[in-house]
Amino acid sequence: MINFKKINIWYFSTFFISAIVAIPILTVFSSFFETTSNYSLILKDTFLYEYIFNSIVLLSGVLFVTFFIGVGCAYVVSFYKFPGVNFFKWALILSFAVPAYIYAYSLTAFFENYGTAFSIFKFFFGEGDYNSFIPKFDGMLGAIISISFSLFGYVYVLSRASFHYQSQNLIELGKNLGFSKKKSFFKIILPSARPAIVAGLSLVAMETLSDFGSVSFFGVSTLTTGIYNAWTSFDDLTLANRLSFFLLIFILCLFILENFSRKKAQYHSPSKDGFKSRSLIQLTGYKALFVFTFCFLIFFISFLFPILQMLYWTVIFPKHLFDLNIFDLLKNTVLLVFLSCLVLIFLAFVSNYGSRVSKSKFLEILTTFSVSGYAIPGVILAVAFISFISWFDNNVVSLLFIKTIKPIFIGSILGLVFVYFIRFYSLACNGIKSGYLKINYSIDESSYLLGYSKFKTFTNIHLPYLKNSVFLIGILIAIEIIKELPITLIMRPFNFETFATTAYIFASQDLLEAAAAPSLFLIAISSAFILITSRYILKD
Repeated sequence: MINFKKINIWYFSTFFISAIVAIPILTVFSSFFETTSNYSLILKDTFLYEYIFNSIVLLSGVLFVTFFIGVGCAYVVSFYKFPGVNFFKWALILSFAVPAYIYAYSLTAFFENYGTAFSIFKFFFGEGDYNSFIPKFDGMLGAIISISFSLFGYVYVLSRASFHYQSQNLIELGKNLGFSKKKSFFKIILPSARPAIVAGLSLVAMETLSDFGSVSFFGVSTLTTGIYNAWTSFDDLTLANRLSFFLLIFILCLFILENFSRKKAQYHSPSKDGFKSRSLIQLTGYKALFVFTFCFLIFFISFLFPILQMLYWTVIFPKHLFDLNIFDLLKNTVLLVFLSCLVLIFLAFVSNYGSRVSKSKFLEILTTFSVSGYAIPGVILAVAFISFISWFDNNVVSLLFIKTIKPIFIGSILGLVFVYFIRFYSLACNGIKSGYLKINYSIDESSYLLGYSKFKTFTNIHLPYLKNSVFLIGILIAIEIIKELPITLIMRPFNFETFATTAYIFASQDLLEAAAAPSLFLIAISSAFILITSRYILKD
């Protein structure tokens, strides 16, 4: 129940921000009760089950591969010392800089008939029928590989953080019980890191189910491509929202199933001795070579491989680089990053501080619901936003004797930033919230006793304390927006392109060579941000 004594300007600000973010989410849920076109009946009898089946197969494959790669790399760099370990600690997260759809272009171009692999064989061994034994990675297999090597960093980062702070007492207890390294890993280390691993896999699951660029490139029909086709090909927004509803329910069931499987298990260390540093195990000989090779292969396949493929195309076909309007693409990308970071960080601050000073359970529940927008694929959010603006324009704006507001929000920078705000609000809100959790309420009370107002406490105490969190969140948001494809593709103004949309448009026209240059710039900018971020999220 709402406590009206606590309602103030901070309360209303937080409520207003959370409500705005929740509108598209509610639009998706409300679509379940609306009528659709005849296409929904056709879809039910034809492709719906294929969409669901392909989504499940894709998700299962990606989760398996990312678990193996992410946990494996995190384990070896956390517990062992070998040549290159300090390099791999940060180099392995560079895979974040390569979106799945760009990885898909590289994978196809390298292994296709008369592609890069064929050219390499021809250069070294002369003419020959090399296409017959060069493997082909397309369809479902290509999608699983592309998405996995693009997203395993989520599992790697969170698993490594968990391994680093695991209780040394538990590991020593396993040794005293006579556990081998293998048994200690499966009985102690892995179960203790379960929450972090599940958190990473959950992010991978959401990104996989929301992927549009790579699955559409490989021609794999999933729920996401079904949503896009329902809207663009059949002009049925209601059906697109209803498919979005099913996808959201599917994601929610995954979270409930995992949460139920844990029951009352606890994963924190009961020790009160604090963090006890752990000495790394020195590897030598063939063991060191094996671990080095494993880490290098993952680094090469996930990052160097697409980079080298894009560089090869750019050098072989320099005309596409010279024809590219780099200045406009960079200007558009920077503009979106700057506006989105400004809006997201400012409103996340207002929302978190409003919840802090109001201490309202209702606001806490509403905020928790609103941040679930990150679990909604970009295609769904864009469609839901367009649906809501159309409904609002027809039912509310028309009563105010205003002609229309659609051009203001649809096909405009404002609408694009608005949908970015909804999509990445969770990233900004939770990032600021994690910083606020470290500020004791007694600091606020002491500030009030010294005569500081709530606003002065916010500007003079909270902002300086949280400046590092703001810096980190800004970089993470920038990386996400630089790589974001479906929202930008749907919501952008006419003739407004970014590196991501330019690469996708060329690739969709089967001009993979032309997609290389914008892809290379996108990866370079993202890599620069990631290298800066690694100093904060992976430092020991």
